[in-house]
Amino acid sequence: MDASDYAALDSHLIDEPRFQYRLRSEAEAQLAFFRRSLRADGGFDLLAFDGTPITGQDQGLTGTARHVYSYALAKSTGHPDCDDMIDAGLTWLDSHFRDKAHGGFYWTLNGTEPTVDHKMAYGHVHVLLAASAATQVGHPLGPKLLEDLSDLLLNRFMDSSAGLLADEFSRDWSYCSAYRGYNANMHGLEAYLAAYETTGDTGFLTRAEQVIDFFANRIARANHWRVIEHFDANWSPDMDYDGHFALTPRGTTPGHSFELARLMIQYWDLAGRPRGNLVFDARSIIDTALSDAWDESGGISYTLEYDGRILNPARYWWPVTEAILAIQALIKVAPMPNDEGRFRRLWDEAEALFIDHDYGGWFHEVAPDGTPTEATVRGKPDLYHSIQAAILPAQKGVTRIMSA
Repeated sequence: MDASDYAALDSHLIDEPRFQYRLRSEAEAQLAFFRRSLRADGGFDLLAFDGTPITGQDQGLTGTARHVYSYALAKSTGHPDCDDMIDAGLTWLDSHFRDKAHGGFYWTLNGTEPTVDHKMAYGHVHVLLAASAATQVGHPLGPKLLEDLSDLLLNRFMDSSAGLLADEFSRDWSYCSAYRGYNANMHGLEAYLAAYETTGDTGFLTRAEQVIDFFANRIARANHWRVIEHFDANWSPDMDYDGHFALTPRGTTPGHSFELARLMIQYWDLAGRPRGNLVFDARSIIDTALSDAWDESGGISYTLEYDGRILNPARYWWPVTEAILAIQALIKVAPMPNDEGRFRRLWDEAEALFIDHDYGGWFHEVAPDGTPTEATVRGKPDLYHSIQAAILPAQKGVTRIMSA
């Protein structure tokens, strides 16, 4: 099915049998490509565009956890041959990333030795996500890992004055950075919802609500539905902050807005669809991000000024996947006439610019002329964003795991 086919379909694309088949095929291509990252010793390598391992690179906590989550999600929706990847990733997390002296998990390893031993909330919430998904598909290491991460996030990372996560501690927990950020908390929201789906523990739902209340109800609502991401130790916005280009870049990141909005809808669904404006607010965040960031030549600009003007026009794969996921959630729970056209156009851009139809996987970034580039990252980092874009629209509901 080519990109040009989407516009010709009369029915809703999300329900079209040919599109459902295309989603399944796309997921299988991604899963096959990233299986090549598994080393003989159980660790994971980064992969070049053609799937060749890029040896000698650090292995990250987040990337490892995302591999576990991605293959557990795939297994939960009927894809075969996922167990080796889940087992290897969980084993590596438990045996090598775990800091047995001080607790918590290292940020990066080279081989089995830590290269960055700081404790980062962003990485730990992804381990909770992985543990939740692995528990749902029956892996024996999942439940203990889920319990450990719940305790760590609550007792080590939680800033109790705000009900939100602090970002970074030293290895022995004696020093806490003054920076407070959205990205770790937004992915914390994601992990809390997965943990709630897995355990039924309403404490996770309460933590999720605290994230939504601060970043959506207080921050986005007060800033024309744009999500400020950087804060000082008192949770006051730091509009001048400029950190890591991928994790904490200056300005706002529309891809993150799409993620928050979809997770708001997922929370609303899991919480019993309470009365109120949560889905309407999620739509406001999605509409603003798309209006601000859509590049008419295809794709979504990476970062924006706080008034919505383009800051960094680079076009990465993951904001497109998150826009796809946000729109499909709206279509499932509160569709409006323009949602179908936006969903189709986003898939057009994915097919034309980012999906590698030769080797599998999605290109990380495209140059101004639309060709793949490695300007910021080598190869194809992981499948976490793109596998969800291939799997979740095919599910009946808007929950993340076991949603069929």
